[in-house]
Amino acid sequence: MPLDDYALARSALDAARNVQAPRHSPGHWHQAENAYRKGQIYYRDQDWEKAKENFLKARLSAEKAENAARLIRQKTGEVL
Repeated sequence: MPLDDYALARSALDAARNVQAPRHSPGHWHQAENAYRKGQIYYRDQDWEKAKENFLKARLSAEKAENAARLIRQKTGEVL
């Protein structure tokens, strides 16, 4: 059961949302959200391998979205 992967993906999405990633990095953000939703479906269906795979994709995409948003906000002088 990929409980840690689930939690890490959720945390990464929260961190990305906190720096306005949906606004500044919508591509990575949408990839993260979609993978997370798929992971939740697989998790409910107890397909642990596919759930883990999607939670990992979600975490990585959310981290990219967060980093891109931070960089954009820094370049434009927004307060982080």
